[in-house]
Amino acid sequence: MAQKSEKVGVVVSNKMQKSCVVAVEWHVRHGLYGKTERRTSKFMVHDEDNAAKVGDTVAITETRPLSRRKRWALARVVRKAVEV
Repeated sequence: MAQKSEKVGVVVSNKMQKSCVVAVEWHVRHGLYGKTERRTSKFMVHDEDNAAKVGDTVAITETRPLSRRKRWALARVVRKAVEV
């Protein structure tokens, strides 16, 4: 069986129960000019224990469809957000 992919991103919303939104950023080179640009994708993530807070850096893994938009699950919190 194929390995489940893992991505690292930042939590941008946790206003739902057992769910959060994670923004994953990657770099891509412009086809003509060669300059690298940042692209962002937002993923709905299943967070069973409501462990992730806004600003946390988290790792997410691919999973079976849990709802219409949720296909990712929280693997671990890589780094906690700085408390102000």
